[in-house]
Amino acid sequence: MNRPFEGIPLRAGVIAVALAGGLLAAPTAEAAAASGGQAVVSVSQAAAANTAANTAAHTAARPRNGKIIYDRYSGGSGRLRIRNGTSKDGVVTLVKGRKKAVSIYVRARSSASVNDVRSGTYRVYFTTGHRFHAKKRKFTRNASYQRFDQRLRFTSTSGWRLTLNPVRGGNARTRSVNPKDFPA
Repeated sequence: MNRPFEGIPLRAGVIAVALAGGLLAAPTAEAAAASGGQAVVSVSQAAAANTAANTAAHTAARPRNGKIIYDRYSGGSGRLRIRNGTSKDGVVTLVKGRKKAVSIYVRARSSASVNDVRSGTYRVYFTTGHRFHAKKRKFTRNASYQRFDQRLRFTSTSGWRLTLNPVRGGNARTRSVNPKDFPA
C-alpha cells in the first residue's frame, strides 16, 4: 500500500458509572418502607446497572485523540504529524533500535501530532481497530498490525507527515506485522 511519507481525558464514563451505582443504592420510598429501611434492588435493576457500567467503562477506555499512551524518549524537537483517514481508531508507535519510544492514539478520521521527538532513526508501527483496551494497549475488535518499510530519521529541525490510509501518489510502503511482534 502506498501512503504519504514526508520530511483532560473524558469523564463521561465515570459519571455514568456513578449514576448506575446510584440506581442500586437508592431504592424507592415504598421499597425502603416495605423492607424496614434497607435497600432493595431487583435483578432487573442490577442487570441494567451492570450493562450501564460496562458501556460506561468501554466509553471511558477510548483515549482522546492525540493522547500519548507511551512515552520513553520525548524531549527532542522533531515533529511527527499523523492523519488517520480510516474508519478505525489507530495507535502509531515509534521504535528506536529495539525499544519502544513513543505511542500516540489517533482516532478515526482525525489528525494528531507528536511535537517532541528526540533526534534519531525510528521504525514506525501502527495498529488500527475498534474497542481499545488501555491496559493491554491493543484493540480487541478488527485489529490490524502494520509497519512502514522506510525508517524515519529525526533531527532537531526535521518533521514528518504520514497517513494511515492508502493515498494516490503516496511514497511509503507498509507490510503486515504479526500481532506478537507488534510493540504493544
